[in-house]
Amino acid sequence: MAKDLDELLDEVETKFCRLDPLRLGLGEQPTGGGGTHSGDRTRAREEENLRSTEPCKKEDDLDSLINEIFEEPNFDNKSFQKLKSKSSSNTSVRASIQGLSKSCSPVYLSGSTIPCGIGTNTSQRACDRLRCVACDFRIVSYNDYMWDKSCDYLFFRNNMPELHKLKAKLIQKKGARAYACQCSWRTVEELTDLQTDRQLRWVCGKH
Repeated sequence: MAKDLDELLDEVETKFCRLDPLRLGLGEQPTGGGGTHSGDRTRAREEENLRSTEPCKKEDDLDSLINEIFEEPNFDNKSFQKLKSKSSSNTSVRASIQGLSKSCSPVYLSGSTIPCGIGTNTSQRACDRLRCVACDFRIVSYNDYMWDKSCDYLFFRNNMPELHKLKAKLIQKKGARAYACQCSWRTVEELTDLQTDRQLRWVCGKH
């Protein structure tokens, strides 16, 4: 019976523990009448102690891994927040620049001496992207020209936007600028805010 128990313990040790018996002090065979049974009990206790300590080591390893996992995202989150704040600030700057470059505010008309471009309170330029919301035509303009007083609605209705036909009513005038769509026309010589002319339904068509 004792021999069978020894063989069974050896098999368990080989399969599950795989520990070196010499390292555990099990290489010495006990002597005396009850030596075999006491040796078995001693071996069983030592194996049980080793099994009880192994989970502790595994738990310690698991705790360290968990700590590492939680520590890494903290760093990443800080870095991500910094990058996010930088990108959002850059986006807001780009958006403000784009907002300034899209449309005129206020919208100006002017003579030929005033350059065309994006009109603002600080940069007074004549809008060159005008569109009429009544006839849905883009406004054309001609530098150093004025419209003849005989112009009427039918003339522009029939001839817009063909320049060779419009020339019949264009008169040269230095410093003036002739504007027209299919339903309205104006000759402007000075910087003029479009809002002051209530009859015109022209808006900045955005740049």
